Amino acid sequence: MQAQTNTAGAVTGQAASGDTITITNPSTGFSRTITVGADGSYRFSQLPTGQYQISRNNGSPRNVTVNVGTAANIDFVSQTAAGPQELGTVEVVGTGAINPIDVSSVESTTILTAEQINKIPVSRDTTNVALLAPGTVRGDAAFGNLASFGGASVAENQYFFNGFNITNTFQNLNFVQVPFEGIAEQQVKTGGYGAEFGRSTGGVINQISKRGSNEFHAGGNIFWQPEELDESNPNQFNNLGTLIADNSQQKDYEMRAAVWASGALIKDKLFLYGLYEYGHTGARLDPTVGGGSSTQAKSDEPKWLLKADWNINDSNILEFTALSDKREFETAYYRVEPYETDATRGYYQGTAFDNFGGESYILKYTGYLTDTFTLSVLAGTGESARENWSVSANGLMNSYQGAVGQGASGCPVIVDARAAAINGLIPSRVGCELAQFLGRPDAKDSRDQFRIDAEWQLGDHLIRGGVDIDNYESVAGESYSGGIVWRYGRYQVDLNGNGDPSDDPSLADGIVRKRVFQSGATVQVDQTAFYIEDSWNITDNFVAYLGLRWDTFENKNGVGETYAKIDNQFAPRLGFSWDVFGDSTFKVFANAGRYALPLTGNVAVRGASASLFSEEFYTFTGVDPSTGAPTGIELVDNPNNGRAIRYLNNEFGVGKDPNTIASQNLEPMYQDEYILGFQKQLTDNFSMGVRGIYRDLKRAIDDQCDYRPILAWAEENGFTFNPDTGGFQEPDPANPTDVAVYNAGFPFCRLYNPGSDGIFQMDVNGDGVLETIPIPADVLGPEAKRKYTALEIFWQGDWDKFFIQGSYTYARSIGNTEGGVKSDIGQDDTGTTQDFDYPELAIGSYGYLPNDRRHSLKLFGNYELTDEWSVGANMLVQSGRPINCFGFLGGSATSHYANSYFSCDPGPVGIPGDGSGNNGTTVVPRGTSGRLPWTTTLDLNVAYAPAWMEGLQFKVDVFNVLNSRDAVTVNEFGEDGAGNPQPEVYQAATGWQEPRSVRFMVQYDF
Repeated sequence: MQAQTNTAGAVTGQAASGDTITITNPSTGFSRTITVGADGSYRFSQLPTGQYQISRNNGSPRNVTVNVGTAANIDFVSQTAAGPQELGTVEVVGTGAINPIDVSSVESTTILTAEQINKIPVSRDTTNVALLAPGTVRGDAAFGNLASFGGASVAENQYFFNGFNITNTFQNLNFVQVPFEGIAEQQVKTGGYGAEFGRSTGGVINQISKRGSNEFHAGGNIFWQPEELDESNPNQFNNLGTLIADNSQQKDYEMRAAVWASGALIKDKLFLYGLYEYGHTGARLDPTVGGGSSTQAKSDEPKWLLKADWNINDSNILEFTALSDKREFETAYYRVEPYETDATRGYYQGTAFDNFGGESYILKYTGYLTDTFTLSVLAGTGESARENWSVSANGLMNSYQGAVGQGASGCPVIVDARAAAINGLIPSRVGCELAQFLGRPDAKDSRDQFRIDAEWQLGDHLIRGGVDIDNYESVAGESYSGGIVWRYGRYQVDLNGNGDPSDDPSLADGIVRKRVFQSGATVQVDQTAFYIEDSWNITDNFVAYLGLRWDTFENKNGVGETYAKIDNQFAPRLGFSWDVFGDSTFKVFANAGRYALPLTGNVAVRGASASLFSEEFYTFTGVDPSTGAPTGIELVDNPNNGRAIRYLNNEFGVGKDPNTIASQNLEPMYQDEYILGFQKQLTDNFSMGVRGIYRDLKRAIDDQCDYRPILAWAEENGFTFNPDTGGFQEPDPANPTDVAVYNAGFPFCRLYNPGSDGIFQMDVNGDGVLETIPIPADVLGPEAKRKYTALEIFWQGDWDKFFIQGSYTYARSIGNTEGGVKSDIGQDDTGTTQDFDYPELAIGSYGYLPNDRRHSLKLFGNYELTDEWSVGANMLVQSGRPINCFGFLGGSATSHYANSYFSCDPGPVGIPGDGSGNNGTTVVPRGTSGRLPWTTTLDLNVAYAPAWMEGLQFKVDVFNVLNSRDAVTVNEFGEDGAGNPQPEVYQAATGWQEPRSVRFMVQYDF
């Protein structure tokens, strides 16, 4: 019988028909008694996690541990051919650190308790604990080093806390940072999870909080990672040995402190747990010798957690959870002039401010309405900020104003591409901006979730079902710093009006381009799911599982209009678990399932809502010494098309027609998964298992931006295209301003299913009528492909003073898309990466993907040397990921993607390019340019709990004891944006393993 629940566990077993079974939690007084059914089986469902005692007919109790999402088995009789036979009084389930084999489940799950986590050297955060599970690998640093599950991108996971979804659905790249000291258990689902869980094609991380009991507890701890014991990253060099960045003084420090208390407000009835945690971190990033910024960063993280439990009576429980994860970051910027050999910090540029996090509130009711029927109801709400602004050294505040068309204040972005600047003949104009893009200072995300789950034991069938309503809203947007990018370039203009833009070469460096970009909207993702599942005990030791799930995803733009909707996407799940010997010591299991992923909220902000993107060109007479912006400007014709103003990508600052955003035949994205495995208890203290995994992405949703087939269709159907205006109609003759636009009904990028025909609606000629434009699949580009195969071997052991856990995984991840994000170039536009924007981008794209880590060996545990001293270890040995060679695709009409193609000829080191560029004939398929080196990381700790003061403990963790410094990222661009080889930087290391650091802890708990 499958115990699929994200907040509680279960206890099941066999007894004689008519027996009474009582389960009690001594710490809370919770008690339930049920009568064994005619089939001789019993089940206690939806039990809060913790230590229980269970007895038959008021006999001697046995101890049992209830963990989240699993079922512990306690048999009082065994079922044999001759009938039920009484068992002895030997305890069946222990209470050690290792979880017993759950013969009722078909899931691939790892559970780590707070006690286990405290004993091993691991960073105290959700992701690093999740990475201990088999089949997980660390994703790219561009997305915060999140966990990748089973070959999926890091944007395809779901996160839960006390049953509430805490995933940040705006990009799926963040989640509520629960105060770690308040977590009692973390469950990591790497595959095979049942119909209760959805909206994930990666994994599920499920956390349960600590709670109060009849016994009063209080305590506090301090974790301190001193700067003096922190090693630095290696210095960065190019392939000629030239120093690029001096990292010798790069140091981090961290201090975290927590205090907590728990107990009963009313004995056996009302319990409270409270925690306050404060963290402060700081880091210095050393100068880039080649020119750039040095930063001094710090953060303050005040967090709190409150958990209340009310045992109304033995049949009704009410839980309330409130928490805050507010975090404030300040980053001071200092300018470093090019090739400052002493690598000293330059002048102060300003400070950037970022605020994240907010508060969440969760209320849950559980009712044991009969011996066989349980009902739970959850309602939760949460809000989290994503605020961003900066203040430059000259006192200018860089802030996005919050609405398209209002612009942004502060320092504009300055780019100097003139020959004299590039050759060092004039100073490079860096201006006073700190970052190219600014987010909205009022940006935030909010969630309202409501779900009902019911469980009914009906003879041999355990029926579960429910509804999950999860509505998410995001206030989001961004703008260039100061609202503008000024680019001093080598432009040529037709001042004489004779059609020759090069007739005045003396003005090549006298033109500046003004580019404006703004986006901003309040967008929504409404999600509803229904599920039903049946765990059927076909025999006493064989469970068949069938789950059915229907998901509806509705995405809305900035004015509340639906631009994409998937109705009742069907996701079946099927599996079995065979308790081979009938004693929970040997399980064979398998499952097959379909999993779906909704579009995230970020898709709508620019793609489906109002945005503005324009270019203008000017002559100028001077430069503002403070901001670097041009002065004395005068508007001139656009060197590119002879027009003064050009609006790109259908971005005029007005809303987009929601009917034009997605293909009319858009189908849901989904992935199929198959798992077959076994788990065997080899001794009373040691078990191991093996499972094979196959995942296949069957259909994807992404965007496509190729305008050529749209123009071809329009011309074939009698529409006249004007290349001067870039549209299908001339500007209004009464309007003296020349404006080059694509019509408002002509969306530049559109959602579709890669590999399928597109049926797009567009107002081609601007008459207010949408034309239906069919484009064949072979014109739009290839089908999205991603396949993951793996063999996992996992083990766990528990003795009186020693526990060990680990895994070895052999895996292959191959395809032409990573999924939600694109680690190749650090693109975090979840769901709308550039993978399928143009067919040319897919040339050579099929190969081994960024999360392809062929070999992973994980081993961690703890040994108690004496009653006072213990040592812990955590080791990871892993092969490197594949390397690409990106470059320019010569002759391509999509050259604005510069060196983003799998077309590359880096040339030999030491021989500079001849400037001719790559003609596009050198295709280098994905992942065929070698691999990053193997990495080995060993972490150790030692803890001392003095006998002279119970509850006091001291601990030292040393991370990366050997200070291994292998590269984990390299420069994968073999050519620059014009196709010129750059052998001096190609495959030069840009990132390394985390350097050695030391963390001290002192804790007192009473």
